[in-house]
Amino acid sequence: CGEMTGMAWLAEQGLLGAPICITNTYSTGLVRDAICALAVREGATQPFHLPVAAETYDGWLSESERFPVSTALALAALDSATSGPIAEGNVGGGTGMICHEFKGGTGTASRQVVEAGATYTVGALVQANYGSRSHLRVDGVPVGRAIGPDRVPSHRTMPREAGSIIVVLATDAPLLPIQCQRLARRATTGLAWVGGHGANGSGDLFIAFSTANRIRQADAVSAVQMLAPSAMSSLFLAAAEATEEAILNALCAAPTMTGRDGRTVYALPHDLLLAAMQR
Repeated sequence: CGEMTGMAWLAEQGLLGAPICITNTYSTGLVRDAICALAVREGATQPFHLPVAAETYDGWLSESERFPVSTALALAALDSATSGPIAEGNVGGGTGMICHEFKGGTGTASRQVVEAGATYTVGALVQANYGSRSHLRVDGVPVGRAIGPDRVPSHRTMPREAGSIIVVLATDAPLLPIQCQRLARRATTGLAWVGGHGANGSGDLFIAFSTANRIRQADAVSAVQMLAPSAMSSLFLAAAEATEEAILNALCAAPTMTGRDGRTVYALPHDLLLAAMQR
């Protein structure tokens, strides 16, 4: 199952004041604390910090019980964050993840929409660690059935649905907190297009935020903007499409990995994927 810290405070306030981090299950608390340490180090003005840190489980490939993620590693990741292209596949929290019985991990994608003469972007970042082989679909094509365990071995002796995915959606469209909640729910559609359906034990967690409104705590009243609810349908489609593509990018970018005890999870082969799509 998946977990995400800070959600009670986010539901209460509707505001984010720190980075969002994604890691493995056993490191969630440490990474959450590292965000607080970063805020203290940088002299953040908030009187206290309840940041968002999320996780998916990597214990089949990683010796997670040895707690390999340290505060120093978490702070180094935060310090090295930059704008621009994002590494995908076996990177960061996505390193030990498995998706649809292929090697999974980190993926990202984005879409642009035009509303009222303005162009807005919706971006998705996923940590994909869920799903069975038979349910994997690409543009509706059942490629998971076409690339069965007889062609690419599965790490599972029996199909199992449990797993998790974290989806973070970001946009520069001016949205109020309740509109961000609406946007986050549309990640479900993109997940379903690929073949995820939120099975029992699968922690599928979504969060969305807007960078358009900046709130200063020192201000008694803040001027904010919001996109008309009737103009949000294009953002909903963008969120679904970006989520779908981000999952597929995670699958396509992650190479085969051998982890603890010699366990191997195989990559989704590009040649077999193309062949399945051309049928």
